[in-house]
Amino acid sequence: MSLAQHITALVLTCNEEANIGRTLAALHWVPHILVVDSGSTDGTLAIVDRFPQTKAVTRSFDSFAAQCNFGLAQIASPWVLSLDADYVVSDALAREILALSPDEATCAFRVSFVYRIHGRNLRAALYPPRSVLYRRDRATYRDIGHGHRVEIAGPIRELAAPIYHDDRKPLSRWLATQRSYARREADYLLATPRAHLRRSDRIRRMGWPAPILVFLYTLIVKRCLFDGWAGWLYVLQRTVAEMLIALELAERRLGAGNP
Repeated sequence: MSLAQHITALVLTCNEEANIGRTLAALHWVPHILVVDSGSTDGTLAIVDRFPQTKAVTRSFDSFAAQCNFGLAQIASPWVLSLDADYVVSDALAREILALSPDEATCAFRVSFVYRIHGRNLRAALYPPRSVLYRRDRATYRDIGHGHRVEIAGPIRELAAPIYHDDRKPLSRWLATQRSYARREADYLLATPRAHLRRSDRIRRMGWPAPILVFLYTLIVKRCLFDGWAGWLYVLQRTVAEMLIALELAERRLGAGNP
């Protein structure tokens, strides 16, 4: 029996009508899809209902890790394909997963991403590879800053084909989301001892250097300069995201005298 018959896809949503249809359409080969929704008020759940192998449950959002761990508790299959609502599994990756016959020691598979801006591929981006396919009983999520990370108890293998990251939400929604992320990131950066932070997070904690460095790094090192308007939009998005974190840190330091 194909590994795909033992997989449930787990997708988190909250007002994702701009993205969720493409994400679910690319999962036609997955027999079961669990959508954990945080109370969408747009057309997200109506779109989800169009896909017969999909089940939606609603849970009030408290953190990304809590949402994911809740979702894992609802899944019976031994393998989970965990996706954000703006991820699109490539046809090549679907074929690669369908051909897998993992041994008992393998606990997860890590996948790289191709970043898209309104459907246009970028040459490179800051988005790191992630373990998205894993044994359910070997995975636990924990929050880190505004995001979350899955911890796998065992060996992880690499897959060759990518997932497309293609978020098409409107600018107003993106800005609102980034403001929320900035608050959570500032909480994490100020609460975590400096010695326990990654190098990139130590730079973020300083405040002012991060927006400048991210602008130059994405524009020149990641060569977004050559990706046209899609590249410029990505560079500006990443720079604004870092500026919001820097502003949050500066405001708190001025108000509370934090070092």
